[in-house]
Amino acid sequence: MNSENTKRTHRQGPAMLRGKAIPRTTTDERLLDNRGPADWVHADPWRVLRIQAEFVEGFGLLAELGRAVSVFGSARTAPDSDEYRLGVEIGRRLAEAGYAVITGGGPGIMEAANKGAAEAGGVSVGLGIELPFEQRLNDYLDIGLEFRYFFVRKTMFVKYSQAFVVLPGGFGTMDELFEALTLVQTRKVTRFPIVLVGSAFWGGLLDWIKSVMLPAGKIHESDLELVHLTDDPAEAVQVILDAHAEHRRRLEESAAGRSADEAVR
Repeated sequence: MNSENTKRTHRQGPAMLRGKAIPRTTTDERLLDNRGPADWVHADPWRVLRIQAEFVEGFGLLAELGRAVSVFGSARTAPDSDEYRLGVEIGRRLAEAGYAVITGGGPGIMEAANKGAAEAGGVSVGLGIELPFEQRLNDYLDIGLEFRYFFVRKTMFVKYSQAFVVLPGGFGTMDELFEALTLVQTRKVTRFPIVLVGSAFWGGLLDWIKSVMLPAGKIHESDLELVHLTDDPAEAVQVILDAHAEHRRRLEESAAGRSADEAVR
């Protein structure tokens, strides 16, 4: 008899193994064994799984959120400042208008907007980020989620928001603002309103864009219409409401036009 046919057969999931191919340990044993090097947790394939897990967790948690507006601004804003009170007022007005409020989940302006939404009975969401310095999620959240990766977090802001309200802030606020402007300008996302609150803070930046970027041909004149500047919380929310009402009107007109075309056929 052929010795090859008398070798022990081992089943491993859908695979059939014989001879030297048979492992000395089971799959469960290798999974549960905590010995050996841990370098693999820092390798790119494992990072890909972490990234995938963050997307899945974010999508699952926010899928049924409904209409929402992201509010950005400095984490360094003091609770006794006018800017903080402005953030609370905007969060409150957004909640009263039927929007969930999404922030970065931290202190300062983020906490202010979450506080305003929570006190008005709205849904308050915080999307935090792992940082080398301590920054815990604030106490005014109904839903809180912390991310390892900035780009995953940014995707959640864009995917689940129908507008951005941007109060005075630092590099992180600028990053979110210009990411949103770029996505809307290049039509990577459906056009939605971007409202800057604080003319004393943002006015110089907008003046530079108009006086330097535009004449140099780096942007088109219509790009200036992508942002609305105001100091009034009521106006900030009304800009969003008007934009969404106009969007709904256009969708209804488009649907009516398609129905008319189908009736003619």
